[in-house]
Amino acid sequence: MLKKIDLYIIRKFLGTFFYAIALIIGIAIVFDFSEKVDDFIEKNASMREIIFNYYLNFIPYFANLFSGIFTFVAVIFFTSKMAYNSEIIAILSSGISYKRLMRPYLISAGFIALFSWTLSNFVIPPANKIKIKFENTYINDPGAKTTEDSNIHMQLKPNVYLYMQSFNSTSKTGYKFTIEKFSDRQELLSKLSSETVQYDSTKHIWRANNYFIRTLNGEHEHLTYGNEIDTTLNIRPGDFNVDKNIVETFNYFQLNQYIEMQKSRGVGNVVLFQLERSKRTASAFSAFILTIIGVSLASRKMRGGMGLHLGLGMLLSFSLILFQQITKVFALSGTLPPTIATWIPNILYTIIAIILYRNASK
Repeated sequence: MLKKIDLYIIRKFLGTFFYAIALIIGIAIVFDFSEKVDDFIEKNASMREIIFNYYLNFIPYFANLFSGIFTFVAVIFFTSKMAYNSEIIAILSSGISYKRLMRPYLISAGFIALFSWTLSNFVIPPANKIKIKFENTYINDPGAKTTEDSNIHMQLKPNVYLYMQSFNSTSKTGYKFTIEKFSDRQELLSKLSSETVQYDSTKHIWRANNYFIRTLNGEHEHLTYGNEIDTTLNIRPGDFNVDKNIVETFNYFQLNQYIEMQKSRGVGNVVLFQLERSKRTASAFSAFILTIIGVSLASRKMRGGMGLHLGLGMLLSFSLILFQQITKVFALSGTLPPTIATWIPNILYTIIAIILYRNASK
């Protein structure tokens, strides 16, 4: 059961955390508005759209973005005050062990981890859909968006493979298009090739131009030529040009479904989505690590006071964020699997947290 001291620490922890988050979000909104007010005026964005479509959906994203750092700041801030007011000494002198003292901290960290995981998986994705739509309408330059992808390989279904030399999403046209069908023994059965293929958005079909079809049946080969042929493929233009922002609009279930669908098609650009899936859980879990590090540093009096605690803590927390970005690069380059890349920083800093905790408890 929770005792008064547990409720006291939980109230201090969560109160400081949400106060710090609210403060930084308020500052971020002021700076963001001052930077983008010219775009809002130039493109005639209404005040209602600015508030409800942009800034209201801006808040969950930034709350989650800064949750790790401010988990640490909250722990350092109020634990240092408790230490320098001799409250920690009084608690330990009353017979409460250091391990028992950690309980309310870990309960609070669990609440923040659940809060962060829920935000990133179920609240932020639908909010990002509205925010990104607003940004594309009133902030982003439409001409700056990349509209062409190249060397596209895709598995449409078992033993059926698609290739395009390039695809232009603006005209919905693919160039140097081929579809190859193989037997279970990986023998080529047929191959359709065309100079271009274009998507008809009204009929939802693909139209191949200047095509030829090569059909193989044992030692016999048959060639068919033509100017135009319609084909129904289980793909859409959006499957070729994946907007990197789209990963931020998928909730937990949609993200898993998309990754499995892309894997079944043999698409090679799922690393970004796998990274996002792992990052959402790993970032939430880091609340426990940063809490243990924060308590271990701030629960003892040190020369330099709270400033030294904050300095050491911020160094560790920012180095964790930097390390997360470095391992992300390794995952995108194919050097590390996405799950391992996102969890390596947590594993390393868990070891640091255990060492600091053991030293502090002595």
